[in-house]
Amino acid sequence: MKRSEVGLFIVRVVLGLTFFLHGLDKFQNGISNIAGWFDSIGLPGFLAYIVAVIELVGGVMMVLGIGTRMVSILFALVMVGAMITVKLPLGFLDGFELDVVLLAMSLQLAITGNTFLSLGHAMGLTKGSEVNL
Repeated sequence: MKRSEVGLFIVRVVLGLTFFLHGLDKFQNGISNIAGWFDSIGLPGFLAYIVAVIELVGGVMMVLGIGTRMVSILFALVMVGAMITVKLPLGFLDGFELDVVLLAMSLQLAITGNTFLSLGHAMGLTKGSEVNL
């Protein structure tokens, strides 16, 4: 076991928990309200459901280490979308600083993957954590 794998495991779990809690919050506080807010900023309301499911289900998958790279790509797309549509005008501080951090974490895991304590790896769904570029 490499120390870098343990570090990536920590990133994977924190990223997964963060997205899971954001998705859970969307459903607990009324996903229809979020859909209405999406409509109010010019986005189709149904995207709120897609984003919430990506966050909720993807968060669980990320923590468990199932589909880490694919889920990371979806998280990255959600973050880019949030920054472009809402956060950029607010500036870095009090705007998109958290989004940049979550984007960087997502890209790191999309590039490297992480098989340490990964259910996906244990089930034989991944071959390893190295990406051959």
